Amino acid sequence: MNIGILLKEGPYNHQASDTAYKFAEAALARGHKVDAVFLYNDGVTNVTRLMDPPQDDRNIAERWSRLSKEHGVEVLACIAASKRRGISDEILIEGGEITGLGTLTDIAIRNDRLVTFGD
Repeated sequence: MNIGILLKEGPYNHQASDTAYKFAEAALARGHKVDAVFLYNDGVTNVTRLMDPPQDDRNIAERWSRLSKEHGVEVLACIAASKRRGISDEILIEGGEITGLGTLTDIAIRNDRLVTFGD
């Protein structure tokens, strides 16, 4: 099964980021293809390199970067939501990309499922 993920919440203030990541890991482990993660609203803050969590905490941005590099998952941030939050290409994680909202429609069309995390 081909899966797209929509993440609408920021890291560390809502469980959606952790849940979406764990879902992606589990889907890949079961042999499914996770095509893309589209970040919308506060979700765009998941891909900023400016994150510097304490040493004993998980690094959510690093998780998304690793998922992109190791499994070829596109990690895409909505351009409008990114601009509103001061996120630009210069501060994106490796493997992250800023794109238009139309890309979300493409993800929904080309995948068997679009799973949404966040309010």
